[in-house]
Amino acid sequence: TASGTGAMEAAVANVLRRSAKALTVEAGKFGERWGELCEAYGVAVERKKLEWGHALTPEQMEDFLREEPGYSAVFLTHSETSTGVAIDLEAIARAIRRHSEALIVVDGITSVGAMPLHMDAWGVDVVVSGSQKGFMCPPGLSFIACSSRAWEAVERGALPRYYFDLRKAKSSLKDQNTPFTPAISLLTGLDEALAMLISEGIENVWWRHDRLARATRAAVRALGLELFAERPSNALTAVKIPEDLRGRDLVGQLKSRGFIVAGGQAKLKGKIFRISHLGYYDEGDMLAVLAALEDVLRQAGRPLAPGTALSAFRKTTTEVQ
Repeated sequence: TASGTGAMEAAVANVLRRSAKALTVEAGKFGERWGELCEAYGVAVERKKLEWGHALTPEQMEDFLREEPGYSAVFLTHSETSTGVAIDLEAIARAIRRHSEALIVVDGITSVGAMPLHMDAWGVDVVVSGSQKGFMCPPGLSFIACSSRAWEAVERGALPRYYFDLRKAKSSLKDQNTPFTPAISLLTGLDEALAMLISEGIENVWWRHDRLARATRAAVRALGLELFAERPSNALTAVKIPEDLRGRDLVGQLKSRGFIVAGGQAKLKGKIFRISHLGYYDEGDMLAVLAALEDVLRQAGRPLAPGTALSAFRKTTTEVQ
């Protein structure tokens, strides 16, 4: 029972020792969180920082590992919520395996349930996620999955841990229990959400997110706006706010029309907005928010024909079958 950050902290506290050397790759607010957690636990960490909006490549990963070998763990963000970027995790995991025996630890908070993540097949050791994203539940539950290699590291771990001690959680699972008081109401909701995902089929869920994301990106471009992410995630679409519209509170205007979109975080505050595709969202939801966005832009003086977003969205959904 915790937020996604709780699962991230559990990963750091359980798989590392104080003598370990960790590598984090940070291209957004949540990538930075891996580095902050490692530092909080006194672990030696090399924090590689990329420009926000850019995606880590396998070639960059190989360069990092050549520059300084001997890492105990590499911490990655599959879908960076603050920028709308997704990395090619499969290819990057292969690159790591070619050069290192380091554990591969992944923030999958907005990717699990929204896009493929084949932990075993890709050789990923730890994946963390949270209930409020692809699992369609309120926040308050976090999830962590560990490979056999990761469990060996957990047993060897020597960092301080109590509430986040995965050994306690694993032991309690034998009795279908938890080591501490769980959020029972959230678990009941999760049970129903998982039944919905199983009924739809996870491949169909991934396809739905891909289709909605592609169509939304097409509609945004048709409205004359620019995407922020060079390699977009299917969990959300991050859109640049044009200079001439930054004083107009675009996010607030959408809210006044009944639509909640997220603004930018940290250094991106006021510079981007983000449209979610996670969980229950369907074509009707996307079309409604895009129509509202089109109306906001038209009132701001953009010469947009009525139905511009709808036309681009429909064209793409027809193509993505």
